[in-house]
Amino acid sequence: MDPAGPLRLLWLVAHGHARSRMDLARALGLPQSTVSVRTQALMSAGVLSESGEGRSAGGRRPKLLSVNAEFGHVWAADVGSRHVRIGALDIAGNLLEVHERPLDISQEPRELVAGLAAAVRDVMAGAECPGRALGVGVAFPGPVDVNAGTITLPSRMPGWRGFAVRDALAEHFELPVVVDNDANMLALGESVSGAPGRTLLVVKAGTGIGSGIVLSGELYRGRAGVAGDISHVRVPAAEDQPCTCGNRGCLEVVASGAALVGQLQAQGLKLETTAQVMATAEDGHPEATTAVRRAGLRLGEVLATVVNFSNPDEVLLGGALSGSEAFVAAVRGALYERCLPLATRELRIDRVRFGADAGLYGAGALALDAVFEQAIKRSGR
Repeated sequence: MDPAGPLRLLWLVAHGHARSRMDLARALGLPQSTVSVRTQALMSAGVLSESGEGRSAGGRRPKLLSVNAEFGHVWAADVGSRHVRIGALDIAGNLLEVHERPLDISQEPRELVAGLAAAVRDVMAGAECPGRALGVGVAFPGPVDVNAGTITLPSRMPGWRGFAVRDALAEHFELPVVVDNDANMLALGESVSGAPGRTLLVVKAGTGIGSGIVLSGELYRGRAGVAGDISHVRVPAAEDQPCTCGNRGCLEVVASGAALVGQLQAQGLKLETTAQVMATAEDGHPEATTAVRRAGLRLGEVLATVVNFSNPDEVLLGGALSGSEAFVAAVRGALYERCLPLATRELRIDRVRFGADAGLYGAGALALDAVFEQAIKRSGR
């Protein structure tokens, strides 16, 4: 996705950060001629309109830009291990409504796709959103080949290897469908809504662990789409424990939500889900709190290498585990202890700004990007 593309432009206009083409040029750091071409393309496509006059800065009064909300909206779905979050976003990338439905990721692929599509269609039927539905974006908890629309080598989704999930979903919707890994969607959503040109390391720590990388404002997937997959980095704390990926000693074995459930069950706690672990830790249970803090330290140890290597502007934490202050503090402490002082001097370490909805913002952004690309092509620009 172009870091200065249509969605970024629309976000700036819709949120009042830019009211004219000149404002956009300043905000995006682009020549005014380039911004004018992009603005005109969106106007020809019916996404933007220009009317009225703003305050003069010494020359002609600039015409004011506005987003045509009636152009339509997109739907986004963020698939977890036991549920799916479903949301609608307007064409500026604003989340309009959110719903949650049960969904078991362990199902056979076509069965899960049918259940997911039915849940989305059910929510769509009762929604009151501007304009027509334009597309669907879906985040999956496993590696995705974005170009082919397939799941590749998933460690927690048996039977999904090579499954053409985008085509399977398209059979249920008369709309364009885009798919990507959930951590990438998280990173994309954070990137679009923030200052342009940043380098971000965005981590999703829930039942599993994944991360997305945004380099100078652009999502980096790598050649095979697995950039940022830190969950299978070997760590001393995991020793020789087997991992679902087929290797041994992976970070996910000791620091994921699934790992915490197993560790606490072995200590006699009757817990079945990551959410239950978090609730128990928040209630002050010593074993649960210690386990969550320890998981944060182990994640931070791995992230320290990534931070030293990539020198990002921000490290942002999402997923269920990021809801724990003990977890976030442990990650932050490990980074400050293990990273070069220059790497952390201006480094922001925080939670993702959109919380549990962060994946929906990213999935919606990817869907909107595809919609705008098609609309601009149809307009001849």
